[in-house]
Amino acid sequence: MLPQEFIRAKRDGGTLAAEDIKAFIAGFEGERVTEGQVAAFAMAVFFNGMAPAETVALTEAMRDSGDTLDWSGLDRPILDKHSTGGVGDNVSLMLAPIVAACGGAVPMISGRGLGHTGGTLDKMESIPGYSVTPDNALFRKTVAEVGCAVIGQTGRLAPADARFYGIRDVTATVESIPLITASILSKKLAAGLGGLVLDVKAGSGAFMAREEDARALAASLVAVANGAGLKTTALLTGMDEPLASDAGNAVEVRNAVDFLTGTRRDARLADVTLALAAEMLALGGLATDAADGLRQAHAALDDGRAAEIFGRMVAALGGPTDFVARMDHYLPAADVVRPVLAGEGGFVTAIDTRRIGLAVVALGGGRTRPQDPVDHAVGLTGLAGLGRAMAQGEPLCFVHARSAQSAEMAAEMVRAAYTFGETAPQTRPAVIDRFGRG
Repeated sequence: MLPQEFIRAKRDGGTLAAEDIKAFIAGFEGERVTEGQVAAFAMAVFFNGMAPAETVALTEAMRDSGDTLDWSGLDRPILDKHSTGGVGDNVSLMLAPIVAACGGAVPMISGRGLGHTGGTLDKMESIPGYSVTPDNALFRKTVAEVGCAVIGQTGRLAPADARFYGIRDVTATVESIPLITASILSKKLAAGLGGLVLDVKAGSGAFMAREEDARALAASLVAVANGAGLKTTALLTGMDEPLASDAGNAVEVRNAVDFLTGTRRDARLADVTLALAAEMLALGGLATDAADGLRQAHAALDDGRAAEIFGRMVAALGGPTDFVARMDHYLPAADVVRPVLAGEGGFVTAIDTRRIGLAVVALGGGRTRPQDPVDHAVGLTGLAGLGRAMAQGEPLCFVHARSAQSAEMAAEMVRAAYTFGETAPQTRPAVIDRFGRG
């Protein structure tokens, strides 16, 4: 296989053979294919797309570029979830212990925030001592004994994807559904899963803002994952407003613990979290169907099992043994907390959710480059949702900042994100649609 002929075939709209795709990725790892050739291939795919069989082959080739986790010996189904990212999306923190409480094993390999979206690892690192990079022995021990572990990706899981993504990021080829699909799924296939549920978001705070784009991505992910032998379903969920009423790192951890203990549960967040849990339990054979999975997930929350497992996971990975009971003692707090007052009254008719996420970044709670530090204490709490009737001067949210100056800057961004009208808007449900498994 000559790389230039391989690229020419895709440039001209041809269909690539699976063995050629695998040879190209192997050549990239073996330095026989240059970064320039990968960039050219990515651009050819960007314009011409890939057939499902081609995307399956690309996904499997990137999976095979590194290690594959082996969970043999565990007597539980190995299950996971992936989200395309959003604002106030702390679902993983509740979902993993809920599914573990119902009999699943959840080795959840998560990522950091980038751009306007938050990252699960940044949230977990708000907890003192918690390690998102345990060695393989501790990772496996935690999953086996507790039922779940939320950690970061190791360097040996689909390393070709990391290199490939770095090239796509600087060549304007990120927004390609086949390449996004292969990138997401190569890591999940390498994790040795028995079932995967995808949370594909659409709306003003989503990576795929247009619903038709998000639908196309969800359909591609489900088809390719199942084509590669991984049982997978997807939910299309709304990101027209922050999912939780809090956005940041420590503030979302606090929100998650309150959710698990029943202190408070944001309605849309509960809808998405429990729907994903139900799908995971059904995929793993732990529930007869999604309705049965939903009943089990509710029970795991209501009887305290999920909160107990979250606490055990935190302790097993180096955090405080009494974190759930004393989280306010451990979580970092901002120096300045002040309300963001609405400049006008009426119904909240639209929210620029991306701008809300960028307000958190501006406070220091996110990053625009992978190497940027994160302030875990800052963020926004009590965010008003779509359809809420508000009076002028009523708080849209509370900003948690390190200084009065940064608080005011974030407050202006938040005020600019809200649109008001005289009538309440029609809002779509948190879970919009479902793909896969009958």
